[in-house]
Amino acid sequence: MNITYGADHLLFRRCIPTMKKLVIGLSCALFLCVCAAAQNQAQNSTPEAFPQTGPKPKQEPTPAIEMVLVKGGTFTMGCVPEQESDCDYNSIPAHQVTLNDFYIGKYEVTQKQWREIMGVNIRQQRDMESEQLPLYGLGDEYPMYYVNWYETHEFISRLNEKTGKNYRLPTEAEWEYAARGGNQSRGYKYSGSNAIEEVSWYYGNSGEGGSANLIAHPVGTKKENELGIHDMTGNVWEWVSDLYGEYGGNAQTNPKGPETGWLHVLRGGSWFYHARPMLVSFRGNSDPTSRTGHIGFRLASDIE
Repeated sequence: MNITYGADHLLFRRCIPTMKKLVIGLSCALFLCVCAAAQNQAQNSTPEAFPQTGPKPKQEPTPAIEMVLVKGGTFTMGCVPEQESDCDYNSIPAHQVTLNDFYIGKYEVTQKQWREIMGVNIRQQRDMESEQLPLYGLGDEYPMYYVNWYETHEFISRLNEKTGKNYRLPTEAEWEYAARGGNQSRGYKYSGSNAIEEVSWYYGNSGEGGSANLIAHPVGTKKENELGIHDMTGNVWEWVSDLYGEYGGNAQTNPKGPETGWLHVLRGGSWFYHARPMLVSFRGNSDPTSRTGHIGFRLASDIE
């Protein structure tokens, strides 16, 4: 079959060399643009895409939590003769309790430890309740306060995630056993002494220049108890894990408190209270959402 080419076809053939040069020129220009864009992207890339050398961002240190081993045993929990006439109605009847070994914090959780885990300082924590509230002791080694029961568990959850450990709040029975000195107990009314001034920051001594200036004090500045634990009498009340309920008279092993209720147990008294709540058997309680300037906490953990 014969094919006849027209004038338009001949004109197209004459233009081919020129078109080739144009295409080559455009290709080179496009290539140079792509290279320039790639170079610019590399120079302005984020650290996530291209790690850069230099100092790493500052990381909050893992808080140092000093724990004391408490060897298990059996003790009388509640109002016992050494409390004399100071016993409170909710600490009776006295009853036998047996506990396994456990660890408990040597000190109350401090403001520094709280900040390192929660990223919130004492002022910011106070402001969650009210910016108008005063601060009752400010500094790294002061006990943390203005924390409710639920917030202690959030702190513990984050601390455990960071450390790989299994911290928790002590049970009420563990708290009292440790406050009494465990199996080293000498039967003191307060945690570590019968002389409250030796072991406690309380209403009678926590204010400089009178009761109008009452505040908490740095942890560990009073005498330790028989196990080497500080501030289980006074400074700040301490949340424990138990719901509040009346005692029964039966012997118990590793009790965890009632299964139902609303109020949670507080132990130890505080800088704001007189001597009676400082007794090792005295039981306080509060709404678990309460944040006050005289409630803090300490940690416990099981034997791993």
